[in-house]
Amino acid sequence: MALYLRRAIKLTNTIRTTTIILRSSNTQTRNISHFLLSHNQLTPRSQNLTPFCSFDFLRDSRRGFAKGKKSKDDSGGSTMELAPDIGPSVKASAASQMDAAIVALSRELAKLRTGRASAGMLDHIIVETDGVKVQLNHLAVVSVIDSKTLSVNPYDPNTLKALESAIISSPLGLNPKVDGQRLIAPIPPLTKEHMQAMCKVVAKSSEDVKQSIRRARQKALDTIKKAGSSFPKDEAKRFEKEIDELTKKFVKSADELCKAKEKEITQG
Repeated sequence: MALYLRRAIKLTNTIRTTTIILRSSNTQTRNISHFLLSHNQLTPRSQNLTPFCSFDFLRDSRRGFAKGKKSKDDSGGSTMELAPDIGPSVKASAASQMDAAIVALSRELAKLRTGRASAGMLDHIIVETDGVKVQLNHLAVVSVIDSKTLSVNPYDPNTLKALESAIISSPLGLNPKVDGQRLIAPIPPLTKEHMQAMCKVVAKSSEDVKQSIRRARQKALDTIKKAGSSFPKDEAKRFEKEIDELTKKFVKSADELCKAKEKEITQG
């Protein structure tokens, strides 16, 4: 009997403890439910605010990037990219090519023998010494004694024979003589046939250099045309006029050089 009583008392205490725990759990559950309800009431506002705030941020950023694509000047108008002014450099290049053509013409004309002695008429002759080919003006100083005689003074006397042989072998028709440590080269008078042949060579050289000058002109104009719309039409017309004037200037120089050479040939 005592055993049953003890069990009954123990069961009663267990029931009381369970009841207390359940009451406490219910209270916490109500508190949690109340908290969740309050949170749900507040959550829609925050959920509504957060997406719109993010969207506004992205939208503002996108607008910022979009505006960055097209730059504007201080007046609010769109800026226009301007191509660099290539006119001066193209003109300078054309002038350099034309000048080079004139220099080449001068060298070619200097090679032609006339009836008058000229210090530069031997410059183009190639002399071979010690197995090396060198231009004559690098080995000797050529000077004019009179209108019909040249003097060739070598830097090294040992090259005297090589210089003599080179001058005789050249197409100038000269026959130099050894005079101590120098060479004396008489300039024989030109025949009529030789004069005519030399004048034809001058005319051919004149035409060649003029073609070179015109090619330089055309190249400059083509460069401007390739620039297209980036080169204003008014500037293109002005540039073409300047190039034409430059072309006429160099063509005139070529004519003057050739006429002077023809006069030198014919008058001996």
